[in-house]
Amino acid sequence: MMIPNHPSSKPLDISDKPELDRLFAELQPQVSELTFANLYLFRKAHDYQLGRIGGSLIVTGCGYDGNRYCLPPLGGDMKEALTALSNDKMTIYGADESLAQHCRDTHIADCTEDRDSFDYLYLREELATLPGNRFHKKKNRIHYFTLRHSYHTEIYSPDIHQAACLSLLETWRRMSRLEQNRSLDLELEATVEALAQAPLLSLEGIVAISGETVVAFALGERLNSETAVCHFEKADPFLEGASQLINREFAACLFNDCRYLNREQDLGEAGLRSAKLSYHPVELIKKYRVRLS
Repeated sequence: MMIPNHPSSKPLDISDKPELDRLFAELQPQVSELTFANLYLFRKAHDYQLGRIGGSLIVTGCGYDGNRYCLPPLGGDMKEALTALSNDKMTIYGADESLAQHCRDTHIADCTEDRDSFDYLYLREELATLPGNRFHKKKNRIHYFTLRHSYHTEIYSPDIHQAACLSLLETWRRMSRLEQNRSLDLELEATVEALAQAPLLSLEGIVAISGETVVAFALGERLNSETAVCHFEKADPFLEGASQLINREFAACLFNDCRYLNREQDLGEAGLRSAKLSYHPVELIKKYRVRLS
């Protein structure tokens, strides 16, 4: 048995992709964090380490508060893994409803809803077509943009679009310096690497181009058989309607066999929460912090 934080644990790296891809394919996760690309791109930000308990793979990380945590055990015997983690006094972050219910039923943990981390789940077709009056404001903003700017979309390719996307990202980086925001800085670092290594990480993307300038881009991947997840989305903050446009184009052009689109969490930011709710999610994917006892 290898316990997380044990000296024989190892940092997550690219060589772990085949095993983690297999485990996630078996799990069919609903939670947006549970993809190899997401873990790999934030491996430095959260110091992700891999350990083993029996047949289970355990991913541990470090929160912004400096406290260690682990993600739900992957594969193997869940009871054995939870018992060992309990002995190590670990907290599980990102537990879904089924894992939280199991922990409650077996009286091995305290489970707390983590509202700031709930994922927003949408019908992909609705985001692609924006039907009816509910999306009237979104369509108006896109119309405002298209009246003033000719544009076209292309499937993202690092060889073709990376430099232009980095230029757009630099605009965001300069704006982020107006206030200290560590999580945004870490997200921008992850986005830079995602743009460079998208094919290697099985990420797919779309770019919106006006003239010769990339005005918006989005990158994501398949989360489970019915759901895609959008990990990164940036639009020129000075072009009204560009963000609504790239949101629509990502849903319309990619993962057309998926019924749902997961657009991750709001991190408790009021503006981001309002924006995500305004797109009328069909469900909020609950996540729990599980304190094993």
